[in-house]
Amino acid sequence: MSTRVATSKQLALQRCIMPTCGATYDLGEVRTNCGECGSLLDIAYEWDRLPVPSHLREFEAKWTRRNDPLCRSGVWRFYELLPFAPPEKVVTIGEGQTPLMVSDGVGSFVGMKPGKLLLEYEGMNPSGSFKDNGMTAAFTHAHTIGAKRAACASTGNTSASLALYCSVSKLMQAVIFIGSGKISYGKLSQALDYGALTIQITGDFDDAMQRVREVSTRMGIYLVNSVNPFRLEGQKTIMLRVLESLDWQVPDWIVVPGGNLGNSSSFAKAFMELKELGLVDRVPRLAIINAKGADTLYELYENRGLRWNNGAPNTKITDGYYAELDAGHLRADTIASAIEINRPVNLDKCLRGLEFMNGVVREVNDQEILDAKAQVGASGLGCEPASAASVAGAKLLREQGVIAPDEQVVCILTGHQLKDPTATVAYHTSDQKEFDRVLGSRGVSRAAFANRAVQVDNDLDAIVRAIQLNS
Repeated sequence: MSTRVATSKQLALQRCIMPTCGATYDLGEVRTNCGECGSLLDIAYEWDRLPVPSHLREFEAKWTRRNDPLCRSGVWRFYELLPFAPPEKVVTIGEGQTPLMVSDGVGSFVGMKPGKLLLEYEGMNPSGSFKDNGMTAAFTHAHTIGAKRAACASTGNTSASLALYCSVSKLMQAVIFIGSGKISYGKLSQALDYGALTIQITGDFDDAMQRVREVSTRMGIYLVNSVNPFRLEGQKTIMLRVLESLDWQVPDWIVVPGGNLGNSSSFAKAFMELKELGLVDRVPRLAIINAKGADTLYELYENRGLRWNNGAPNTKITDGYYAELDAGHLRADTIASAIEINRPVNLDKCLRGLEFMNGVVREVNDQEILDAKAQVGASGLGCEPASAASVAGAKLLREQGVIAPDEQVVCILTGHQLKDPTATVAYHTSDQKEFDRVLGSRGVSRAAFANRAVQVDNDLDAIVRAIQLNS
């Protein structure tokens, strides 16, 4: 497909992220990579010809217009910062109604001073995860160009979100690719219940991702995975809601789980644009936390020195590592299924974001993830295992002295507790066989913060004594 440069009438376009290329494409084209160099694409805007607010506080006025679907959405309320589609084409189901909450209980666990640890709870989205922020944007673009089918590869959350938007809107059919045994029932149940066509293949997420890209190309199906640049336009609004909750003050740290690296890439893009527009005067530092069983970014960035390098990353480092994975038949393996990914499609965008936000990358094991998850739950915000990687990572960075106890830290909780109830119940169970079956194979040997059920006889006096002893 030929390159199309922006015309004087275009206020938004698709642009290659590589400075040495910079090829541009019309918004009407369905692309997941540059046709010139093969790199990822951004959605870019002609900001000087768009009605951008002079201060972020201007967005607060939209709270008074709750009967307007765009104002009710926590994504499209910031329409002026992602104006790639006509307002009448926007597909929204009220996504983005998510709270940012101070949690001194989790903060104490991490090692922070009171009031300094905050949790952004994306599990409150309609499908139960952050994916709805991006799905409303990608789905809107698909609707704009007249797509009739949309597809994704998924470890669960993306499939649930896509299936929900297809079911509610009735605009297109959802086609979902999952790997064998690589999806929690809590998430799979959503895709099935919402009527999606679900294709389960032999292999893991990386295999499913390869196939869905091939199938989408051959059959002309709209691909909604985060390699789609419109997906990340929606996800960048998570940062806008964080800033709004902080009275438009920039925190010191954003800590986020690292899977396909869409969130970290979109968060960085949000701050790049806000800084360019003069709407913030500084940016937070970014910390991306891998699960130890799926630690590609950590290995490449911290151990092998891969960097964005002003748009010239050393691809030999990445290629060499992937060749090692193939030669050893190594698969991602972690209880945090949502980030169980070895080949993150947004790697280059993430490297760019790490450079811009002076970021760091860490890895935490499944034991640390589940202990952090239990602490999040004990503080009233249940989350899925992948979400808790952000808290476990913040704790590690605090122990290493990278994060100071009086800095303001925002941990992103990406998904709801009920996304993976099996892991939660196994962690808290008193049944050792069940614990070993679900968690033992993952290297989890203890449940330091377990809240086990108290077993008593069906006798009133015994029940009363149990309550008294455990109160």
